[in-house]
Amino acid sequence: MNLIAGLGNPGDKYKNTRHNIGFLVIDKITKNLSTTNINNPNFKAEVKKHLSTLYVKPQTFMNLSGESILPIVEYYDIANEDIIIVHDDLDLPFGAVKFKLGGSHGGHNGLKSIDAHIGKEYLRVRVGIGKPQNKQDVANYVLSDFTKEEQSMLDPIIEHIIKAIESFKKYSLNEIKSNFTLKPTVIDKA
Repeated sequence: MNLIAGLGNPGDKYKNTRHNIGFLVIDKITKNLSTTNINNPNFKAEVKKHLSTLYVKPQTFMNLSGESILPIVEYYDIANEDIIIVHDDLDLPFGAVKFKLGGSHGGHNGLKSIDAHIGKEYLRVRVGIGKPQNKQDVANYVLSDFTKEEQSMLDPIIEHIIKAIESFKKYSLNEIKSNFTLKPTVIDKA
């Protein structure tokens, strides 16, 4: 069994925020798949199953993501090497996409929670959202909506991420990094 989780916050208020890029990826992946909804209140998540893959959107709010991931991992006995977490990354410019196995949470509270519950050795898809301008508060920035310009660029970025995730079944992490790392998208500020 494989688990692909996109991190975010539940509710319409957060739907198009930078912090919810993981949810947007999961929504797009599952849109055209024939999935079964897994309804287990212990999971504290929206879980869809297609073949041998679970697609997960934790409903615990970002900072408690591990409380959702752990019961699913335990119930299905999923090894960490079969887990992919898609998350926003402030340290990458908007539109950049990088892949990483384990390592530091980099201050990301969702990853910090997952690390505390299942350990650090899982695959991460880091999706750049850029840093706030003019010393804007980080919390307000990640919880703000993508700009119209950014929204117009999201679909190709998400499609690229989906192709990379599908390729994990066939290729090594190094091959994924070589073929799917995405340079930042340049937005003309003029």
